[in-house]
Amino acid sequence: MRKPGCNEDNVEMTDVLCDFCMQEWTEARPMVEGHQGSCICGDCLAAAYRVLVMVESAVPETPSKCVLCLELRSEPSWHMPAAPGALPIGEDTPHACRRCVRQSAAVLQKVTEFGWRKPTA
Repeated sequence: MRKPGCNEDNVEMTDVLCDFCMQEWTEARPMVEGHQGSCICGDCLAAAYRVLVMVESAVPETPSKCVLCLELRSEPSWHMPAAPGALPIGEDTPHACRRCVRQSAAVLQKVTEFGWRKPTA
């Protein structure tokens, strides 16, 4: 995701936002890009990895469209938990599927300069 009003001809690092927490991409906040400019930051990826890969929820959720692969998937997906007093989770809430979380974690861990590691038990 990009900041509204950013110069599309000269996109800066800080113009790129995590689709889940809306934080800017910085040297200290690595990101993985999905299709059509969707992004997930290392912090959100770690949270999603803990829920979808380490816990491995076996109960399929209602099919949701993953913002990273753009596929409607019937497997469990992760979304940023709603803040107290926020609107309920709806169709516009970005979701990440288990497959994309696994793939994104593998990609981000390979980039040694980031120092990001998959969460462990």
